[in-house]
Amino acid sequence: MKLTTKTLDGKKGSDIELSDDVFGLEPRADILHRVVTWQLEKRRGTARAARERSDVARTGKKFGRQKGGGTARHGDRRAPIFIGGGKAHGPRVRDFNPSLNKKVRALGLRMALSAKAKDGNLVVLDSLDLKDAKTAALKGNLAGMGWGRKALVIDGDAINVGFARASSNLREINLLPAIGANVYDILNHETLVLTRAAVEQLEARFNG
Repeated sequence: MKLTTKTLDGKKGSDIELSDDVFGLEPRADILHRVVTWQLEKRRGTARAARERSDVARTGKKFGRQKGGGTARHGDRRAPIFIGGGKAHGPRVRDFNPSLNKKVRALGLRMALSAKAKDGNLVVLDSLDLKDAKTAALKGNLAGMGWGRKALVIDGDAINVGFARASSNLREINLLPAIGANVYDILNHETLVLTRAAVEQLEARFNG
């Protein structure tokens, strides 16, 4: 598919040919759902377990007489009622480490890119170079771009330092390098903005 690039000044650039294998697929909700679910579960940390009665190293010997001591007839210091005893019905270990086939993950990313292209929410910029790397100047440039409430900007190998500095205080702009492109962030933003370098990196990633 062919797309016309833009500049940060709002002007039209040259035409760019996007690979149909990366940007021209028909999105499938089931694939996207599987990848997003896998991605969110991988973010979760392992839940720590509490030491229960059988995990506590305390004596199990009966420490008092059965009768005549004036106290309850306890027989185990590991009981939950004692200080230092085991936790009653404590949390168990929960390890969130799902697996998903690498081909399915790659297919999900290509479908996410294709979904943005199909909906008309894909923008390609020649570069992220700014004459004046200031937040106020960048905000003025973005006012007429029509990127919506939230835009994800993906650059090449490394992010543009000037653009990163200027956009760091803008809530509606998030910036990633091409290696960090992922399904959840792409679908969670209204507009996807790619640089020419990002397009080349993504296409090389899948075609290589």
